[in-house]
Amino acid sequence: MNLPKNHFKAALARGERLIGLWSALGSPVVAEILGDGGYDWIALDTEHTPSEPADILAQLQAVAGSGTSVIARPAWNDAVLIKRLLDVGVQTMLVPYVQNEAEARAAVAATRYPPEGVRGVTGMGRAARYGRLPRYLQQAAAEIAVIVQIETKTALDNLEAIASVPGVDAVFIGPADLSASMGHLGNPGHTEVQGAIKDAAARLNALGRPAGILSFDPPQAQQFFTWGFQFIAVGADLTILTRGMADLLTHFRSANGEN
Repeated sequence: MNLPKNHFKAALARGERLIGLWSALGSPVVAEILGDGGYDWIALDTEHTPSEPADILAQLQAVAGSGTSVIARPAWNDAVLIKRLLDVGVQTMLVPYVQNEAEARAAVAATRYPPEGVRGVTGMGRAARYGRLPRYLQQAAAEIAVIVQIETKTALDNLEAIASVPGVDAVFIGPADLSASMGHLGNPGHTEVQGAIKDAAARLNALGRPAGILSFDPPQAQQFFTWGFQFIAVGADLTILTRGMADLLTHFRSANGEN
């Protein structure tokens, strides 16, 4: 039995454009549906959802046979939260609210065993196939990807230092929190925010560091690709459900002459 290959990390290194979906519903049934949908990756969120490691475990199991890569976002840049997700088998970690070089280093350290990091040691978890991967402790880091999330103006000011930390595989821009930090709460489409996002992509491209972002507006998401973003979440299970419901209801209300 071999350590699973992190296909997302490998695709990033090859410079491939990767189209993803965001998952907030925390359901293994939904995760299975998303996994079989043909997207390159899905993000399982625990920051703004009720999901805990046991929920992520069930979703990982549901997606396992699909070939779709999984990214998981812990609730915070916390070594304990990151450790628990790694132990259930997450290989790509999206660490939120990284503000500076020191916090980026802490995020990487949380994914590495001593002496390179601070990850707690167990060889009996799902990540090690319950002890069936005897070299897991030595090999794990090679297949773990760390994505740090930039969500504030302060983080943008420190972008090069954050992105240059060894072990940071990619940088992800969070438009909603960034717009709030820049004084445009609820308006990530503001020209100042969009200008900052475009500039961030150019700076990351200059460093040779993959850039990611999310946008649930297809034309905007396509524009982000033209700006140099390499991996983009172009929709979310929650928004697909709510918008689909609304569109369906509007259709039948209109067809029956109702407002």
